[in-house]
Amino acid sequence: MAEIGYGIAVKVLELLGSVIYEELSSAWGVRSDLTKLERTVKAIKAVLLDAEEKQASDHRLSIWLGELKDVLQDAENVLDEFQYRILQKEVMKRQGSTSKKVSNLFSSSNPLAVRFEMAHKIKDIRKSVDEIAAEKDKFNLAQGLVDRKLNMQERRDITHSFVDPRNVIGRDDAKKNIIHLLMDQNENSSRNVDIVPITGIGGLGKTTIAKLVYSDEQVVGHFQLRMWVCASDDFNVTRLIKEILKSAIHKIDENFGVDGLQISFRELLRDKKFIDNLGVDELQFRLRELLKDNKFLLVLDDVWNEDHNKWMELEDLLLGGCNGSKIIVTTRNNLVATIMGTARTYHLDGLSQEDCLSLFVKLAFKEGEEKQYPNLLEIGNDIVKKCIGVPLAVRTLASLLYSKVDEREWKFVSKNEIWNLKQNEGDILPALRLSYIQLPFHLKQCFAYCSLFPKDYEFNSSLLVQFWMAHGLLQSPDNENQDLEDIGDLYIKELMSRSLFQDVYEDVVFNYSFKMHDLVHDLAISIAKGECSVVTKTSTLAAEVCHLSILESGQEVTTQLERLNKVQTIIFETEQPMSTLKACISRFKFLRVLDLSKSPFEVLPNSIGSLKHLRYLDLSENSIIKQLPDSICKLHSLQTLLLDNCSNLERLPKGIRDIISLRFLVVTTKHTCLLEKAVGCLDSLRFLCINACENLKCLFEGMEGRLTNLRTLLVMDCPRLTSLSLSIKHLTALEFLEIGDCKELSLIEMKGEDNQDLKLSLQKFVIKGLPKLEVLPQWLQGSTNTLQQLLIKDCENLKALPEWLPRLKSLHTLRIVECPKLSSLPEGMEALTPLRQLEITDCPDLSRKCREEDSHKIAHVPKIELDEDS
Repeated sequence: MAEIGYGIAVKVLELLGSVIYEELSSAWGVRSDLTKLERTVKAIKAVLLDAEEKQASDHRLSIWLGELKDVLQDAENVLDEFQYRILQKEVMKRQGSTSKKVSNLFSSSNPLAVRFEMAHKIKDIRKSVDEIAAEKDKFNLAQGLVDRKLNMQERRDITHSFVDPRNVIGRDDAKKNIIHLLMDQNENSSRNVDIVPITGIGGLGKTTIAKLVYSDEQVVGHFQLRMWVCASDDFNVTRLIKEILKSAIHKIDENFGVDGLQISFRELLRDKKFIDNLGVDELQFRLRELLKDNKFLLVLDDVWNEDHNKWMELEDLLLGGCNGSKIIVTTRNNLVATIMGTARTYHLDGLSQEDCLSLFVKLAFKEGEEKQYPNLLEIGNDIVKKCIGVPLAVRTLASLLYSKVDEREWKFVSKNEIWNLKQNEGDILPALRLSYIQLPFHLKQCFAYCSLFPKDYEFNSSLLVQFWMAHGLLQSPDNENQDLEDIGDLYIKELMSRSLFQDVYEDVVFNYSFKMHDLVHDLAISIAKGECSVVTKTSTLAAEVCHLSILESGQEVTTQLERLNKVQTIIFETEQPMSTLKACISRFKFLRVLDLSKSPFEVLPNSIGSLKHLRYLDLSENSIIKQLPDSICKLHSLQTLLLDNCSNLERLPKGIRDIISLRFLVVTTKHTCLLEKAVGCLDSLRFLCINACENLKCLFEGMEGRLTNLRTLLVMDCPRLTSLSLSIKHLTALEFLEIGDCKELSLIEMKGEDNQDLKLSLQKFVIKGLPKLEVLPQWLQGSTNTLQQLLIKDCENLKALPEWLPRLKSLHTLRIVECPKLSSLPEGMEALTPLRQLEITDCPDLSRKCREEDSHKIAHVPKIELDEDS
């Protein structure tokens, strides 16, 4: 995988820069070795991006990078082991152990031997890194590259404006819709020039649609001047001005003599060579002169620029055209569309299966030939399904088969993943690869790791962030107050904006869910091969593979696993025998992620406690497991523990307090009181979901003053729960609180103490299915400045909304559903000026009053949904 060595180097330096440095150097006397190691890794990191760039053309360099990755991985594992021992030390302090035991770090038998062993490991790692670093000078590598840039072989070809409409299938509706946007005068706009973005993943046909529109007779007659410029990745304003002027000359040459203004302008420009020699001021003057009396259409094709200042610099020069002028922008990046667009963004969808097949037949067969080979046409239909509506994928696979009539060749294409097939420059994977190459380094690794999940997998944003965090892919924030969860959320939004994630919708529990287009998934596989592999009985695993998704079971799979030793990720996608799990735990000591979801293990082996590097453990959807081994509490580095829908889990282990790094916990249990004596793990929690605990009566008994870092708390489907045993005043970091389907819970017991002095951070509050709730809790006033969304649903005995509700000065969404006893809104709702959305449904009396005598209270709200007048 590209940049893997760089990524590990970053993690090693983060470990060396953390508290581990002081702890190790003082406790084991290896300060000199640690300093030298840090200096050497920095020197290696400085040239790694250049090495990654050049390795494709230098086999020796490629081998060196592989050896370097192994050495750096060893360094990371050693340093991470020491970090684990520091956590052990902290656990013993919290348990009140003696200082002598603490200093020995669980090594009561021979502390000097352990100290010597640790110092020896550091020295060995330092020597190994020194040896591999000494070889880097052979390759003349450049230092200090910030990130990998496109080289000439990876750039997309410069586009032009011509396309033969006869070769375009299935885009008539898209063409009509975009032409409508171009013809729209947009009378409400104060601008002369509107920008119409066209977005979608690579290969979908954005440029083709722009060409169809650009050459349409109606468009040609509507605009006095049309220009086409390929922006590509080099959004240099001076270059773009020159290209716009040159395109204008070309169009004026086509229409020479039609218009005196065109003739005079041609004389002003003289020729294209003359333009190249003009200074910046002269170029700007001539561009403004060109546009000021013309209604123009400009196509900026293939825009990647995310710098708003660069766009504003160019935009200022383009706003002088006549009213009705338009600019079409094609881009894969929704952020670009947001920055540039003024009109509605047109998101291009994929072609239908029928249109894809028509295009395939046109390109794979000579005209009429398909009738002679009905068997090939049937295989072709299966091949087209691989393309998932993307025309460039259809073209790629059709071109592989053009004029070939051997059924075996067609079946080979049909049965193989696209990333296994030969790809020429301009084919689908090279085209999509541009989207990957344009990513900043920190997103490249995150994207590639998504290849471990199956096609059509529905990602949950919060869980994916935890998965990335487990592997150290989230760069530590410069802002000390910013959690890694926030960094991960930004990463996901950026990948969404670049069309690499799609089908996005808000998820109540996990923020939002999304999928990857199948071809984007193929791209991730092609990038990650060698690092990430799907294991089947017939797969062949490279020795350097570190991340596994195991799809099948059996001796063949076990034999393949025996060839590996540095595995960091195991995802069981299918049921495995206990012997396989034990073998994995025994062999793969450096595991960071172990996903056993839906695995029907009645018990877990005690050996799971030996996985000192483990960050992410998923045991969800296991309806058989009754207990967790106490050894699981030795996993001091564990950050994510998923136990949802473990409906027969009797209780959490007593020593769960020792999992002091835990940030994300989802629990289903038969126990009556959750988290007794769990103080330690509560301190670090950011996310806690308690779901479907049918016997649960109370939470957090004796946990006063804890949960101060908790940001999300979800308590759902706990029918016997009578008390949260929770004082809200300590939850100062809480942003999202949902309590649902808890029939015995009234929230009265959630104390706010002095409500006037409460300073909470709650942004979203959801309560539903609480028949004992009669009033909203007073402590909600502590979020007067922060609460943005309030949803109240199925609270049949809620009688009135509080008089202080209009004082929630940040509230923009209020939804009240199935609360039949509510009859009016409080006085002063007019003061709730931020409110943008109000929904009142299945509340007949309240809806009627809002339509009639209380209508003035909500007249300022832009979006209102009320029960229909009955």
